[in-house]
Amino acid sequence: MKTEQGVGIIAPEERLAVALDFPSGAEALAMVDRLEGSCHWFKVGMELYYAAGNGLIETLRGRGFEVFLDLKLHDIPNTVAGAVRTVTQTGASLLTIHAAGGAAMMAAAAEAARTPGAPRLLAVTVLTSMDAAQLAGIGVGVPPAEQVLRLAALAWESGIDGMVCSAEEVASLRSALGSKTLLVTPGIRGADDAVGDQKRVATAGDAIARGASMLVVGRPITKAVDPGAAARGILDEIRRASE
Repeated sequence: MKTEQGVGIIAPEERLAVALDFPSGAEALAMVDRLEGSCHWFKVGMELYYAAGNGLIETLRGRGFEVFLDLKLHDIPNTVAGAVRTVTQTGASLLTIHAAGGAAMMAAAAEAARTPGAPRLLAVTVLTSMDAAQLAGIGVGVPPAEQVLRLAALAWESGIDGMVCSAEEVASLRSALGSKTLLVTPGIRGADDAVGDQKRVATAGDAIARGASMLVVGRPITKAVDPGAAARGILDEIRRASE
């Protein structure tokens, strides 16, 4: 991945991953076609991956796209390391693991990702669908921002150099972890968009201005009347925020 001083990825097209949150490969590829080449990165999450498998990744790669495989791996260290090695064979460029899996799990994943061709790992800190009340419900008695910093520091110490965090935490992580860390921010919404099941959201421009390397955008693009135009609008917002 190309980098620029500060936050990571050079061209706006390299800073946007469209979330293909569809139940079938056919629907996902239909959306890719509707985007008319405006986007270079696509995120494949659990719903789509379980339905379409590695064949979809191979198809996207064959069309020249980069794939962000968002599986949020969370298991015992040996199992997660094995999964990382398996994903290496797919050609995906990014892969998520859960920082809550702990230091030993992340270290095992980082070791597995040293294989040539392995995806770059991103540690998911606190899901953007969670707020302080939901954290408290699972026994975490600190605000989301504090928990994000704690887990990100643990991931960094374990050899993971990319993080997934909301726009609310990205500035503090950028300050704590430095310019080389890849910070990926989901929960991006337009000023007038419904937030859906997300809790900690921001506009594309705000997230980039705060230090995000890459944005993950789903419904504001895929549910738009004209997805290509919606994607180009977000790319323009990224461009303006980067100037």
